[in-house]
Amino acid sequence: MLFLRSLVFQIVFFANTIALMLIWLPGLFMRRQVSQELGRTWGRTSLWLLDKICGTKIEWRGLENITSGAVIVACKHQSTWDTFVLPIKFPDFSYILKHELIWLPFFGWYLLAAEQVAIDRAKGGKLLPQLIEKSKKIFAQGRQLFIFPEGTRRPVGAPPQYKVGIAHLYDATNVPVLPVALNAGLFWPRRSFLIYPGTAVIEFLPVIPPGLPPREFFRLLQNEIETASNRLIDEAVAKDPTVAARLERNRAKAAEKA
Repeated sequence: MLFLRSLVFQIVFFANTIALMLIWLPGLFMRRQVSQELGRTWGRTSLWLLDKICGTKIEWRGLENITSGAVIVACKHQSTWDTFVLPIKFPDFSYILKHELIWLPFFGWYLLAAEQVAIDRAKGGKLLPQLIEKSKKIFAQGRQLFIFPEGTRRPVGAPPQYKVGIAHLYDATNVPVLPVALNAGLFWPRRSFLIYPGTAVIEFLPVIPPGLPPREFFRLLQNEIETASNRLIDEAVAKDPTVAARLERNRAKAAEKA
């Protein structure tokens, strides 16, 4: 049953994604907020499909911590789930993403229309100045910038690998940071076809104000996100023993690769 539900969801998920991009085509020629609304609609419909097909629900926490205007939204990254959930609660967002994505038909066109921040990782040492320059333009417009501080999806239970680039960005742009914790990887693991029933929790933590020394900020951010994410994982494990078994498998795999 788990395999069948996951198969049905994967088929409907991609069909829904394609259908929305086709329906929204006129939005490519309108202001960026129209294409951003496509992202929010994609997120809401995807969550509905997860609930109805896989029994995977969502719980929002800490919504009172979301601030308006320019802010860096620094989120734990465990799953594909994270990428379409974040935009739902923000009015004028921008993702930091790899430059190659904008060359994808339709999907890349919408990224450009929504004015997302594409960076060329081949530039090496020039990457950070490029990112800071583009981010300052985003913040000058009072927009929200999404970033995954670890750079890529990490398995639940794996040791954190935060990149110092987030500290440089925080220091150079002088904007607040909104940390985000979650446990979605327990229900839709990275690189996994199977999607498990349960309630994935995303929690917006208190904002970190600008002005802290970069090293202090970096330690604080990692501690806040990791502590809260581990708490959410522990809550899920306490509710469902099957979650505990999946977590132990993830930790065993992470230990083998260490």
